[in-house]
Amino acid sequence: MQLKEFVVNEKKYYGFEGELFSGSNLVFIKGNNGFIMCGYLNLETAERMGNIAAVVTGVKTIDDMLKKNIISSTTHAQKVRIKPGMSVLEVLERIF
Repeated sequence: MQLKEFVVNEKKYYGFEGELFSGSNLVFIKGNNGFIMCGYLNLETAERMGNIAAVVTGVKTIDDMLKKNIISSTTHAQKVRIKPGMSVLEVLERIF
């Protein structure tokens, strides 16, 4: 498991990726105002905590996540126009 710092469009983000168990990976990207998580994490908890959060599934790495579209988001994310179907790259701009 590793914490990664990376840059997209001249903005710095932090991510976490790693294999929890064989075939079970955890992937997470944090921005200044919200985060994008893999399906392994709980969207309902993010909703209850008032977080701007979005979910992507079928990823093993941050690089995989950057190529995907989100499948769901919290109502707090929807208030800042983050909605299912958006690319992760678009969402990054809104959580910076």
